Amino acid sequence: MKRLHVHISVTALDKAVDFYSALFAAEPTVRKDDYAKWMLDDPRVNFAISTRTHASGIEHLGIQVDDESELADVYARLDQAGGEVFEEGETTCCYARSEKSWIADPAGVQWEVFRTFGDSTVYGQDLAIPAPAPQSERPQNTCCS
Repeated sequence: MKRLHVHISVTALDKAVDFYSALFAAEPTVRKDDYAKWMLDDPRVNFAISTRTHASGIEHLGIQVDDESELADVYARLDQAGGEVFEEGETTCCYARSEKSWIADPAGVQWEVFRTFGDSTVYGQDLAIPAPAPQSERPQNTCCS
């Protein structure tokens, strides 16, 4: 079963953990000095926060899957969505071992598709995802302008 993934960059981890723990009525399932994660079932989301980047706000969004067949299905959707897919493959990230690929939506929001298959004692490497096309080359929305 798939799960939405949201990763938010924060400046004050302890305050953010307190806030989200109250909001979700749950303590984090993973808590490190620079990272916290909640694996929630209602709503079904993998919600993570970290102090790994300088800018606060949404770091990226994603879709987490449970098995290889779901991963293949969502990988096929990435190809259909258009845009450049960055296939990271097996990696260590966010204190977990996983396989993943990335794509940017037309607005430049980074999306990660991944399957986790183990824990890690280290955060892993921060990856520089290729930047999406410049705003001038993206489709323009005529609504809400």
